[in-house]
Amino acid sequence: MSPRTPGWSEAVHAFLLRQGLREHPALAALRAATDRLPQGAMRSSAEQMQLLAFLLELASASRVLEIGCFTGYGTLAMALALPPHGRVVSLERDARFPEIGRRYWREAGVEERIELVLGDAVLALDRLVASGAAESFDFVYIDADKKRYPLYLERALVLLREGGIVAADNVLLEGAIADPQVRSRRVEAVRTFLARVRADPRLAFCTLPIGDGLALLRKRPRADRG
Repeated sequence: MSPRTPGWSEAVHAFLLRQGLREHPALAALRAATDRLPQGAMRSSAEQMQLLAFLLELASASRVLEIGCFTGYGTLAMALALPPHGRVVSLERDARFPEIGRRYWREAGVEERIELVLGDAVLALDRLVASGAAESFDFVYIDADKKRYPLYLERALVLLREGGIVAADNVLLEGAIADPQVRSRRVEAVRTFLARVRADPRLAFCTLPIGDGLALLRKRPRADRG
């Protein structure tokens, strides 16, 4: 089964893909190629990426930081939503997967908008901060190792401009987040992430039951924090 928001019938999901999305042919082809992989369930849902692309246009974003590239399906969806001078800096630990997406980035004509950074994401984020990139990104998408979500959040907020948006995927963890009997490191880390978001007065936020749960945060401008 391809990744999608739970609770829909196959017919509703097919209708949504057919009528509820405007998906570039290269993006649809990369989605299909990703779904053929044994790890295909790691892909962000199509409806979720449509939402993020909409938010990027709404925010007039031009600089995006993606933590977790996988095959580059989400990377491509976001690059397509940017202006010609836009840039997606995408961090990925496993070099094998982005190579799957690279041909589709070229087919869509946006390969030059994508900068792939391989290696440990936390170290890459620290290098960005050290290079003077603080408050230089309009949008950050987090979809990587759930055990490190609190670490990603801390660094993302340094790199995000005032008024910028963070989107974090998989925050419902297929319902495990709400089960007090589940105490794995992965689940506890996402609980910590959500608790920190809720307690941070710098952030406006909402959590949406789309895909496997999507947290959206806005870094309020200092003048609006009261």
